[in-house]
Amino acid sequence: MKKLAILVSGRGTNMQHIFQAISNGKLSNFKVDLVISDRQCIAIQYAEALKENIQTISLEKVKKRFLSKEIHNFLLEKIPDIIVLSGFLSILDAEFCEKWNGKIINIHPSLLPKYGGKGMYGMRVHQEVIKNKEKISGATVHYVTKSIDSGNIILKKSCRISSQETPISLSKKISIIEEEILIKSLNSF
Repeated sequence: MKKLAILVSGRGTNMQHIFQAISNGKLSNFKVDLVISDRQCIAIQYAEALKENIQTISLEKVKKRFLSKEIHNFLLEKIPDIIVLSGFLSILDAEFCEKWNGKIINIHPSLLPKYGGKGMYGMRVHQEVIKNKEKISGATVHYVTKSIDSGNIILKKSCRISSQETPISLSKKISIIEEEILIKSLNSF
């Protein structure tokens, strides 16, 4: 049984996809032991409501410079096989990334290396893609390193962008892709 720790900041849509995939057998050899948020958010409330013996921790009051150390300490208690960043907005420091090297993955709403890096997340990515009149977008699952959105790519998938595409409609297309490639990526471990 592979143990997962999930780091969240927002709605936790991809975290919910993981829980659903575990429940319906698409991720049959996985369990979530720990969900950590860097702020009060819907995702942490969702995980708490599951009542499935999952430890949930909100580190909203921890100063950003100590956040990676605090997360590291909680991870040491559970020793997860994989750490999934699911819309996690805080930047993990280089020391943390080195200690957990090869065990941290992230899902990003673009075809990296395009539209990655600091400040490129969520709707901001889709707005830039539309503004630049791209014909194709997609999502990428990659390993997390000290360089933002620069780790080795595990899996990515693309979709076409119509001439009438809006950031919201593109976000919906990308969300479907994210679910698919995140579950496939986890199953590849």
